[in-house]
Amino acid sequence: MVSMLDPKTLTVLVTGATAGFGAATARRFGKAGSRVIATGRRADRLDALKKELGERCHTLNFDVTDRAATEKALGGLPADFAKINVVVANAGGALGLDPAHKADLKDWDDMIKVNINGLLYTVRTALPGMMERDEGHVVLLGSVAGDYPYPGGNVYGGVKAFVKQFALNLRADILGANVRVTNVEPGLAETEFSVVRFKGDSEKAAKVYEGVQAMTADDIAEQIFFVCTMPRHVNINIIQSMATMQAFSPFAIKRK
Repeated sequence: MVSMLDPKTLTVLVTGATAGFGAATARRFGKAGSRVIATGRRADRLDALKKELGERCHTLNFDVTDRAATEKALGGLPADFAKINVVVANAGGALGLDPAHKADLKDWDDMIKVNINGLLYTVRTALPGMMERDEGHVVLLGSVAGDYPYPGGNVYGGVKAFVKQFALNLRADILGANVRVTNVEPGLAETEFSVVRFKGDSEKAAKVYEGVQAMTADDIAEQIFFVCTMPRHVNINIIQSMATMQAFSPFAIKRK
């Protein structure tokens, strides 16, 4: 019989915990008794999460794309939360859906900053402590967009492909330590993702999910909880999921 890890023994850092997968993940671990460090840029939402989860939740209001702020915040944790053994590098997102020749370069820059730089600053700051204690788990939020192309996915797909390869290379680097690495790759999931992508146009965002039962933030949080509570000798390298009514496109052919 498989003996799962007791979530009460985990201290879980979740970036981007003010919405979507991050908020759902913080709640899933918090309600299971884990210590949760929830980070994000929206202080009001962090305050509400702290009130909901109680004293075993510690919140940090900063932007993960700011390297100095990330190092300061994670380097100044109170003793009860300092020994992080799960990092969920969730902060990220997509901006725009224009083809490459029409895309806004600022959107590209911003996607690179949060999906790559923010993820790297988070992992690099937390990883040495886990290596020193010889215990931990790094969970990266990738996407099916990192595996399968779609029109308008240009840089978003590129940054998520980076996340996938970084996860694999991270595993190669830390082999021999009891530190696990998992890349979580969701497909269609209804969160604030599309509202952000379309810069607040909720009507346009709603059309993405029209007529299909998309996955929810809770569905993804449950997957993250599952991989993190597997026995310590088990490393789930990649967990990829899609809504049942979503699959792979046929080859695109442009006919005259």
